[in-house]
Order: sequence, then C-alpha cells, then structure tokens
Amino acid sequence: MTPQDHPASGAPPAPARLAAVFDVDGTLVDTNYLHAVTWWEAFHQAGHRVAMTDIHHTVGMGSHRLMDRLLADDRDRDQDESISAAHTAVYATWFDRLAVLDGAGELLRALAGRGWTVVLATSAQGAELAALRKAIDADDAIHDATSADDVASSKPAPDPVRQALEQAGVPPGRALFVGDTVWDVEAARKAGVDCVALLSGGIGRAELEQAGAVAVYRDPAALLADLDDSPFGRMESTLRGPR
Repeated sequence: MTPQDHPASGAPPAPARLAAVFDVDGTLVDTNYLHAVTWWEAFHQAGHRVAMTDIHHTVGMGSHRLMDRLLADDRDRDQDESISAAHTAVYATWFDRLAVLDGAGELLRALAGRGWTVVLATSAQGAELAALRKAIDADDAIHDATSADDVASSKPAPDPVRQALEQAGVPPGRALFVGDTVWDVEAARKAGVDCVALLSGGIGRAELEQAGAVAVYRDPAALLADLDDSPFGRMESTLRGPR
C-alpha cells in the first residue's frame, strides 16, 4: 500500500459531505402566485372553473397531480395535455420578468462556501428551469438539478428528493431540504430528510409546521441571516464539529 493511500499522520479528516436540497418555485424565485394565475387561465381556456386559492395550494405538485387534485374525476382526460401546455405557454410569457427572492443566490453561495453540495429539486423542466436558474444567477454554487423529467412521480412523492440525494452522493441523514409548501415537507419526510420551510410561497407557518417542517423562516434572506443557528448550522456542528 502506498503512502498516498493514507492521510498524513495528524492530518485532519476530510469534512463530511453534506447536501442542501432546494425547491425552486416559491423558495428561491417568487413564482407561486404566477403559477396560480397561469393555471387559472389554462383551466379557463378549457372551460373549467377553479378557485384561485385552491390552485395556489396545489402549486409545487407536478402538473398531472395538480390536475387530478383540482379537476373532476369524470373530466375528459384527453384535455389534460392541452391544459398543461396552455399553462406552460402562458407562464413562459413571464420568463424575462421572474423575480428572485431576497437572499436566494447569496444563501446558495454561502452554503456552497461552507462545503454543502447544493442541488435543486423542482417540478420545472426545460426552458422553465433554465429561466429560473437565470433568475437565481447562482449556477457557480449549484452542483446539480433534478426536474420532472428525471423522476417517475412528482412531489409529494419522495422521488425528487431521493434523486437529488443520489446526485449529491449523500444519505438522507446528511441532507436538509428547503421548500415552501406542505408538498415539499411531505416529500422530504418520506425521503427521510428534514425540511426547513419558507413562508415566501404564501403557505402559513401553522400549515408548514403541522406538515412536519423542522424550522420556518420568512424567506431565503432570513434563513441566511440565521444560518449558524439554523438546522444547517446544527447539522454542521453535529457531523463536522464546531466551526
């Protein structure tokens, strides 16, 4: 065995790899209400009346799960693809105006700088995901992204979180998930990962805590300001020792 096979005597061990998995819509980019409006328009074009508040509470699910929850079981399901396409087309008109949430890029860079592997886990795909990443403007801190194209089932199924963990190369106990909906919290819990929730998607603190969020912050900037005392800081201390 060569000397290179062992660390030098007395050398500190390499820091344990940790993963920070992020939802995107409503968590890093202020888009949840845009999705509510554009889904409403898509349903309206297809002749469906759906309350905006009901749409808002399904944002974060994949399109097929969302429609199954909002539309009648006896609907003409042959319309589903055209409804989803209409939502995509209307939402795309906002691509050049997507607003990043305060502190989003800075939070990703801060975590990457502390040795966290940052992975996005989102229902967005293709041009939509590209527009979201452009708005965040922190690709230098993002290790990878998993989209609806990469998994069999969307949130609240655990598939997106599990795929993100695989991309990061860490087990559930070395990861935290950050999201803004009860579907994010449920998906993370099913994958064995604690979820830090943000209020920036419009879902109330009580709903997020009842779903199982381990901590709730107003937005990415608030989480960044409390990073040392947050679940991220506590996991670092537990698995790596004090900073």
